[in-house]
Amino acid sequence: MALHKVNAEGLTEDLLLGGRVRLLQPHRGVRVSIDTVLLASVMAPRPGERVIEAGAGSGGAALCVAARCPDVALTGIDIDPDMVNLAKRNAALNGFEDRVAFLNANVTDRPAVLGRGQFHHAMANPPYFEERTCFAPPTKTRARAFIDQDAVLGDWVRFCLDMVCDKGTVSFIHRADRLDELIALLYGRAGEMAVFPLWPKAGLPAKRVIVQARKA
Repeated sequence: MALHKVNAEGLTEDLLLGGRVRLLQPHRGVRVSIDTVLLASVMAPRPGERVIEAGAGSGGAALCVAARCPDVALTGIDIDPDMVNLAKRNAALNGFEDRVAFLNANVTDRPAVLGRGQFHHAMANPPYFEERTCFAPPTKTRARAFIDQDAVLGDWVRFCLDMVCDKGTVSFIHRADRLDELIALLYGRAGEMAVFPLWPKAGLPAKRVIVQARKA
């Protein structure tokens, strides 16, 4: 990801996937990380299928999938209206506005326009930390991104499973030390589970893990 200068709005325009995706994002605040790109990389929708992302932020993961899969429609939701507006700008910036949409919504309060089972795939990068276990970042936006203040991990799993049809996939990236919790939340509702540990370097334990499962 190439970092460019900060504009008058306090945004940078960065490049993902070797320049295939242009992304406006706050210079200070919630920014796309390698976790976003890795989550998008495990998505393999077929032409004509629909994908939803919970907690889309500025739209990085959804736009990466859109760039790779030109015949797929995507929807992203986020609790922060400012980030939703920025994600919409990013969709237009990349020419994807005809098939990538973003909505202001919380995983605990599904909007009526999102009926259950409408999507073939769901993905999410839920907050990594439980509220009682860490100190909050200085800004509300960053706190929402990293700490489960508005929704706990079970809410994210439940939302993604509700959104996909039978045999649809759900994909999450999370802390490796919360893998057992994530698997337990999927148990009995999804199978064909695949776990992808992400090692920072050789000889060190995984800090992140991607879990993908198929509903029912």
